[in-house]
Amino acid sequence: MEGIVNHISPSESTFQQTIPVRRILIACIGNIFLGDDGFGVEVAQRLLSSKTKQYPEGVQVVDFGIRGIDLAYALLDDYDTLVLVDAVSRGGPPGTLYLIEPDLAGIDPEKGVEAGRAAMEAHSMDPVKVLAFARALGARPIHTLLIGCEPAPLNESEDYAEMQTELSEPVRAAIDEAVLMIDSLVEELLHKAM
Repeated sequence: MEGIVNHISPSESTFQQTIPVRRILIACIGNIFLGDDGFGVEVAQRLLSSKTKQYPEGVQVVDFGIRGIDLAYALLDDYDTLVLVDAVSRGGPPGTLYLIEPDLAGIDPEKGVEAGRAAMEAHSMDPVKVLAFARALGARPIHTLLIGCEPAPLNESEDYAEMQTELSEPVRAAIDEAVLMIDSLVEELLHKAM
């Protein structure tokens, strides 16, 4: 009988089973009806439809949109790292990408009920309040990074009732670079765990 036989000793089998899988949640957030606020959602769509890049076991991409409660409950799944992807106003030119490690030391799980009410807002999501709510639910503190994109100002002349469902050109142009940043960051986080 011809073929390839792989022999794994009991010690190799034990070693393979004890290597922990690093769990990373890439949480893409934003409101697609508020112009550039939909940046995170567009990045999620690109990551989820990518046929060239498949993340390894333990890395999950989720389009949370404005569903803060869903994100809070997802954080109960004991991830090692949370990577938020969102539009972030920091004063730079529209389309500028940022990698931010937010200071979350002030998150107070005692204010979880208040944060839970805020997390249920229908048209937006405050990630810090969602993280506070998750802590109140029992989620442990988590290493959190934010990949943010500077939005263009909303066109103030338009009626708010007329939603802006398109990204501005500079923000749309930043999506490919954001995907590359996320790929690089995931690679770095996975290698750091070894």
